[in-house]
Amino acid sequence: MREVAIVAFGQSDHRRESAEVSEVEMLMPVLHEVLDAVGLRADEIDFTCSGSCDYLAGRAFSFTMALDGVGAWPPISESHVEMDGAWALYEAWTRLLAGEAETALVYSYGKSSPGDLREVLTRQLDPYYVAPLWPDSVSLAALQAQALLDAEDAEDAEDTVVDERALAAVAARSRIAAEDNPHAQVTGSPPPEALLEDPYLVRPLRRHDCPPVGDGAAAVVLAAGDTARRLCRRPAWIRGMDHRMEAHSLGVRDLTRSPSTRLAAERAGAFEAPADLAELHAPFTSQELILRRELGLGEGVRVNPSGGALAANPMMAAGLIRLGEAAAAIHRGAADRALAHATSGPCLQQNLVAVLEGDVL
Repeated sequence: MREVAIVAFGQSDHRRESAEVSEVEMLMPVLHEVLDAVGLRADEIDFTCSGSCDYLAGRAFSFTMALDGVGAWPPISESHVEMDGAWALYEAWTRLLAGEAETALVYSYGKSSPGDLREVLTRQLDPYYVAPLWPDSVSLAALQAQALLDAEDAEDAEDTVVDERALAAVAARSRIAAEDNPHAQVTGSPPPEALLEDPYLVRPLRRHDCPPVGDGAAAVVLAAGDTARRLCRRPAWIRGMDHRMEAHSLGVRDLTRSPSTRLAAERAGAFEAPADLAELHAPFTSQELILRRELGLGEGVRVNPSGGALAANPMMAAGLIRLGEAAAAIHRGAADRALAHATSGPCLQQNLVAVLEGDVL
């Protein structure tokens, strides 16, 4: 298989509100950052792919405004996915694997602040059986978390029992890790006991169990073979990547498991060798516990050293950021092999897993 690597990664400072900044103004500094990192101009990129959501912007084909900022004239080879940027990266990766390009620019962005994100995300639900009930995204995550807490009555109780203290421990660890991340929204080092004193947002989830709402953007540059080696001192080679999804209907799923994540990891080669770190797109604390089990991540694996989605969760960019953070760790020599995960939809409905490796130093 042709070698393809992430050779540059950049992200914006994620903010609760950025009413004074348009999507293009939010995105452009990030694009300049990644292109400058590899010494390329926009017209030297062979393929461009973006990820965003028109529902967040409130207007159809809103991504064309950002594309104008990138520079679409003279005509370029371009594509777009109405998904998190991690899926745009997947499309670009397959284009490079096929030999149709040597370099690719992948970017994504989202502004959640203009609307009520919990209501906007209901548009992802099954329109016949679930959407008419109008459950918001946090309430659905609370159902999943409660199912995980109630799993002590299940036959496989040994590896599914968790309590609210375990959820608080995930939040506390993420906030401590985020103190070293200049782009994070939420940081601090509160003990789990202090977090457990917070009121419930939607039982059993407290505010620290949920991701911050914020606006942000991210971008990566991909390159193949010798081009990647020329552009980056230590490329993060994509050894495998796959994405799978659960059934659309929540009623036919076991919300305490994520078989699509495990299958995607198997297809990507995640279980062929141990990883040094894992960047998991787990917007809710309970989801990190589910993902850790499905991916077989033990205590020796550093999970979300960037703080993860609990520290900053810009819609449509948080998944791409997980791949970018994993790649950045390889670039600077902080890891040799890393897993990156992205999710979309309610209760871990769609999942992408990538395996990244660096050359031996």
